[in-house]
Amino acid sequence: MPNPIPATGAGGTSALSIVLFAGGFDRVHYALVMASAAAATNRKVTLFFTGRALRALVHETEPGVLGWHDLDPADDGSTPVARDRYFATHGLATFEELLEACVAMGVTVMACEMGLRALGLPPGVSLRADVPVATGGVVTFLNEAPGGGAMLFV
Repeated sequence: MPNPIPATGAGGTSALSIVLFAGGFDRVHYALVMASAAAATNRKVTLFFTGRALRALVHETEPGVLGWHDLDPADDGSTPVARDRYFATHGLATFEELLEACVAMGVTVMACEMGLRALGLPPGVSLRADVPVATGGVVTFLNEAPGGGAMLFV
């Protein structure tokens, strides 16, 4: 008789680390879908934002930055706001709903210090106050990622 799949995942671990380096709205939105679903199944989840995906964490009152509204267009060419509105009218979770769920379920959110500099954002840029964001580099992220856990790049 084959061994059943452990409740903690096919590999026997409960950790999921997601690196968000692309800034397309659909990619960032779906990473939040995956993170919230994994957290809902009692997995330890870390989201590591870098590159253009970091725009999703920048507070919208920063000069010239519109937060997640400033992400790259969705895969269908629509603006992030239009795509999010489409999701809302079709009963799908919106960006804010998913991010709020991730925060409520204890997903660790990290912002890459190098990525913030690469985007030309000033030191001490204001990140979202409603999301506990740890800043660090790749080494910090890798040191904190549980060994044997799954790691995805989006």
